[in-house]
Amino acid sequence: MEYILQNGLVMDPKSNLEKKLDIHIQKGKIKNMAPHLEEPGVEVIDLENKIVAPGFIDMHVHLREPGGEANETILTGCRAAAAGGFTAVAAMPNTNPCADQEGVVELVKARAQRAGLSRVWPIGAISKGQKGEEIAETGTLYKAGIVAISDDGNPVTNSEVMRRALEYSKIFDIPVISHSEDLKLSAGGLMHEGYWSTVLGLKGIPPEAEEIMEARDILLAKLTGGRLHLAHVSTAGSVELLKFAKAQGIKVTAEATPHHLLLTDEEVQGYNTSTKVNPPLRSIEHVKALRKAVKEGLIQCLVTDHAPWAEELKDQEFAKAPNGISGLETAVPICWDTLVVKENLSPMDLIAKFTVGPAEILQQPKGMLAVGEEADITVIDPHLRKQVKAANFYSKGKNSPVDGRTFQGWPVLTIVAGKIIMKDGEVKEGNQ
Repeated sequence: MEYILQNGLVMDPKSNLEKKLDIHIQKGKIKNMAPHLEEPGVEVIDLENKIVAPGFIDMHVHLREPGGEANETILTGCRAAAAGGFTAVAAMPNTNPCADQEGVVELVKARAQRAGLSRVWPIGAISKGQKGEEIAETGTLYKAGIVAISDDGNPVTNSEVMRRALEYSKIFDIPVISHSEDLKLSAGGLMHEGYWSTVLGLKGIPPEAEEIMEARDILLAKLTGGRLHLAHVSTAGSVELLKFAKAQGIKVTAEATPHHLLLTDEEVQGYNTSTKVNPPLRSIEHVKALRKAVKEGLIQCLVTDHAPWAEELKDQEFAKAPNGISGLETAVPICWDTLVVKENLSPMDLIAKFTVGPAEILQQPKGMLAVGEEADITVIDPHLRKQVKAANFYSKGKNSPVDGRTFQGWPVLTIVAGKIIMKDGEVKEGNQ
């Protein structure tokens, strides 16, 4: 395919570029970037009043395959990613079997390639079977193509195992992504511990259940010199721990999710199981602290923690329903509306959280726009207001706590290696 993206405002945080430019795409790559490009016979796509950004990256998704195909497949997950404006996603290893062996990593890569939509970067397990007892073969997994290691879904409770994981990961310069949870403190908890858990009669999970494990892992990162990445931080105390780590020069990065930046524990009062997530939705003071940390740059990237579930699994009483939100298709408008429109975060700063931020953490040569590079591009209409309709999600998971809400700032074009995989909300079929 060959075409010119015309009249868009190009924003590239990596090069600090913000300028109205045309982009000529040919043979999957950016051939030229300049004002008023004209090429006889070449298709033109007019992007007046749109923002043209590097392809958005989501470094925390659950694609469920292999083993959980009733909830999501790599194909349906990639379609959801394309709809949400994501050109690349990193897939968590808690599948069945989990990604603790090269065969699972190769399967994920092969099926993503066959789908022909958004890129998928596998994340390998920290421990064998994600049991937290013995480190998986990180070297073998790295050769198979992983970009990080994590036992997400299961915290590594054994400090010695976590220490060795951080030490061993240094050989390959990949991050160790920590699911920070003290299982004794969170045991039986269904939501944030506070006013609303008392009112609703649900057992609460205190912020300390997250913070205690984060503190341990930060100290282990200091001890080992390994690269630690804190998944889905949700508390004000987590922000203070990040400040401590940065001040100490410890190699720690962190991510936050749209739902922890938008929603509070008050949302649970209807017992809607789509509000049940781990870590839980927190009270307003925690939400405010997270938003401030994003604006100050303490949190380098935003992720969906996309966790789709079949309707029959979520359609149970609150205590029995699994944790998780289907988030790929709503992340960008939630963050644009919440942070840019309402909190006055600059569009450039928000774009950085979805591009250069995750690309640098995962050491991937993406998240930028440059002549000669592959054309991975996300186009945003910053003025487009649309209502979320979960029933129309491309994902198999319709479990969204924002169903029916209206947000401003939606992706309207997703391009991977020059191929348009989403335009105006319509996604290519992809290959089964």
